[in-house]
Amino acid sequence: MIVIHLQDGLALEGLVYFNMSRRVGHKPDQATFLTVLRVCEAIGVVRLAQGVHGIIMFCGFNGNKCITTALLDLYAKLGRLEDSSTVFHEITSPDSMAWTAMLAAYATHGFGRDAIKHFELMVHYGISPDHVTFTHLLNACSHAGLVEEGKHYFETMSKIYRIEPRLDHYSCMVDLMGRSGLLQDAYGLIKEMPMEASSGVWGALLGACRVYKDTQLGTKAAERLFELEPCDGRNYVMLSNIYSASGLWKDASRIRNLMKQKGLVRASGCSYIEHGDKIHKFVVGDWSHPESEKIQKKLEKIRKKMTSELGFKSRTEFVLHDVDEDVKVEMINQHSEKIAMAFGLLVISPNEPIIIRKNLRICGDCHETAKAISLIEKRRIIIRDSKRFHHFSEGSCSCKDYW
Repeated sequence: MIVIHLQDGLALEGLVYFNMSRRVGHKPDQATFLTVLRVCEAIGVVRLAQGVHGIIMFCGFNGNKCITTALLDLYAKLGRLEDSSTVFHEITSPDSMAWTAMLAAYATHGFGRDAIKHFELMVHYGISPDHVTFTHLLNACSHAGLVEEGKHYFETMSKIYRIEPRLDHYSCMVDLMGRSGLLQDAYGLIKEMPMEASSGVWGALLGACRVYKDTQLGTKAAERLFELEPCDGRNYVMLSNIYSASGLWKDASRIRNLMKQKGLVRASGCSYIEHGDKIHKFVVGDWSHPESEKIQKKLEKIRKKMTSELGFKSRTEFVLHDVDEDVKVEMINQHSEKIAMAFGLLVISPNEPIIIRKNLRICGDCHETAKAISLIEKRRIIIRDSKRFHHFSEGSCSCKDYW
């Protein structure tokens, strides 16, 4: 029943059956706990995860490697990397799955060097990595800009560990080289692949072309994606953004019109933050939240402090619309993560990090704003966008402006 509700998008309702079973005296087993941890991930409430963690310990399953591995993975996805590390180090003789899950946590949070140290320690203890381990390791190198390290591990996969690269590994390498500006090298790797490149591989190249405003190569990647995924609006949006960033407004308009003809809708930017056993949702330009007035006042106060203390100026180049400068400033100041950060400053204890989840990639202006707020407000801010986690503290980000 819990699984059925989870599959129907009714995760919270599924927990009712978990509580009912416990009230009538049924002791949860491994399958039940693994399902409930999936429910916690779907709901995204840290307190709920911590409560289930307590029940796991009470029922004596804290020694179950399968459950504890799922638990450390859950904490990582909820932005609690420290809790993931604690759970991992409490596992007696962790197996390959546990080691790989912890490596994946470091990778997602952008701690590439820690991921490499973790991998080397894993090998030192005689744990054999598999193809999943290498996917996360290469992903960690990609998010941290560790090009040479990534190339090294890509080569050692087959030479030392006898693991032949799969599509996921090639996708990571294209992403790694693309993020570092080696676009032609990335494109060359795609052409040399022993198998047909997937949408993930071409998507990695298209994302890099967006960062470096390479319209020519970006068009090639997008056209291939249109063939592979004709109904995925994200590819059209990304190509339109590449054209807009290069001032090619007619081409950008042509792609947006193509989206309309196909009936594809661009997703609105949404940010989520937990407070009071509830997930608060903020949408770009939406001021319907009950605390909107206080949030707007807080945002205005923050902007004034950022300007007076840091000389901060909005980076309107990230507004990819052909409109006047003052309109761009107004648009960019209504991004959902800015609203969520202001709300977090109002309600989250100063001793706790402000953790925000966002459905789209964070823009450059919001990234700079988060760094500034972490400095002037002396707060830790953690933002998970569609690609990775960003840890902001004392005016800097864990990604070191590389994402």
